[in-house]
Amino acid sequence: MSKKKAFALRINEDMLKAIEKWAADEFRSTNGQIEWMLMQSLKQAKREPKKRENPES
Repeated sequence: MSKKKAFALRINEDMLKAIEKWAADEFRSTNGQIEWMLMQSLKQAKREPKKRENPES
């Protein structure tokens, strides 16, 4: 599993509420939903991160 880095995200309150509802509908956390949305966008743009051959432990 890759390391996760924390950072602050400023987001419009109405957008956050919509994401929170979507996350609840999909049984995900809000953070998990945002990660999923970002990965979908990266895949669509053919810019997804490359998988590591030998992940560090």
